[in-house]
Amino acid sequence: MAQGTDGKAPGSEWQCSTLKAPLDYAKPDGPTIGLAMIRAKATGSGRIGSLVFNFGGPGGSGVAALPSFGKDYEKLRSRYDLVSFDPRGVGESQGVKCLDDRATDVSRQIDGTPDTPDEVQAQQADLRKLVAACVQNSGDVLPHVDTISAARDMDLMRQVLGDKQLHYFGISYGTELGGVYAHLFPGTVGRAVLDGVVDPTLDPEQAGIGQAKGFQLALDNYLTDCAKNTANCPAGRSRQAGDQWISAFLAKLDGKPLPTDDGRKVTQTIATNGIAATLYSKDDWKYLTMALKEAKATGSGNLLLAFADSFAGRDQNGRYNNLMPANTAVNCADAKQRYTQEQVREKLPAFRQASAIFGEFLAWSLPACTGWPVPGNWQTPDVSAPGAAPMLVIGNTGDPATPYEGAGKMAAGLGPDVGIEITYKGEGHGAYNSGNTCMTETVNAYLLEGTVPAKGTTCS
Repeated sequence: MAQGTDGKAPGSEWQCSTLKAPLDYAKPDGPTIGLAMIRAKATGSGRIGSLVFNFGGPGGSGVAALPSFGKDYEKLRSRYDLVSFDPRGVGESQGVKCLDDRATDVSRQIDGTPDTPDEVQAQQADLRKLVAACVQNSGDVLPHVDTISAARDMDLMRQVLGDKQLHYFGISYGTELGGVYAHLFPGTVGRAVLDGVVDPTLDPEQAGIGQAKGFQLALDNYLTDCAKNTANCPAGRSRQAGDQWISAFLAKLDGKPLPTDDGRKVTQTIATNGIAATLYSKDDWKYLTMALKEAKATGSGNLLLAFADSFAGRDQNGRYNNLMPANTAVNCADAKQRYTQEQVREKLPAFRQASAIFGEFLAWSLPACTGWPVPGNWQTPDVSAPGAAPMLVIGNTGDPATPYEGAGKMAAGLGPDVGIEITYKGEGHGAYNSGNTCMTETVNAYLLEGTVPAKGTTCS
């Protein structure tokens, strides 16, 4: 079952296929891996080619996402075949399998911010169990789900699709994939948009601190808006009061989780994930308000649990897609860094300074690759692409997951006259789908007409 599709066909305009690629590009005549692809053909005249999408993660299914968001790209479909895929190890492309659904539910109850020796031991034991399950169920594919291999897959797709250049739209992790592709194949870069940009200069520790700051900024912006525009805002009448209330609320959950209708508990970790899930779009702020009101008024955590479940890829029937195991597998195949519990303790003050709400949680996620059976490829990815065509690099000043500064670093890394940075002064993760007319028209003019905006173009 592809991620998020529940087995339902997306519609007659969508074509599905499987591309055979080398499992190991160092052994091109060896075993292959099937890569699930999806396409909707261009509707108008003056077709430019294929526009390949990656929606991020790592671990997100393009086969599921593109039809879901297809209407957002209908204008682009006038001149492009819209194409996406499940990257290797994701969804229908030999998706990484680790724990079963029941064991995943149990794992998610483990305290993500351990503050006693027993809780630390429980987290370590849970990580060892996860690694063992991944090796048992997907050991053959784990060494080959790295971003470099995925970039090579995209160039193979370009050739099979019959395109001389890869026209590309990468979102979130898809921007890192796009940057790596440009580094490997600068001569075949076509019109490329990187939106919600990953900073390629940061190691996992630095990226974690950046995300802590980003999510804290988004939460503070939500709390300011809630206090100003919501009658009886559950978090209080100011941003400062809201931060204090959220901190106290989460601290209380550390010892007394909220009950829910299905019997599972909303722990401090589950609640933190539920809050984070609603900060990816300003449109979801109202749902965070509803969740906090429910918790405050009724002492139950149904909505927070629903948001955290969605974040983790769990459906209403208790089935998980492979977003989380694929995310871990790709990250651990990419990054060389392996962090110990002792190193986490040393780094906790910096993470707490970055965010009192999210910092500690992100710090304790650093050992996720410790004990992983595959060594990583890099300290940080190389995205230098001298000679490549101009690529649009979009930074959003209110982005929680990929902070704004990353866009400038990506543009600089791609090189002079390659990375064209533009700015959206807004909220949420990414910019093109924000509804901002200036941003939509700027990107459309670039993709449809080849109009490269001036560096520093700003939309608000």
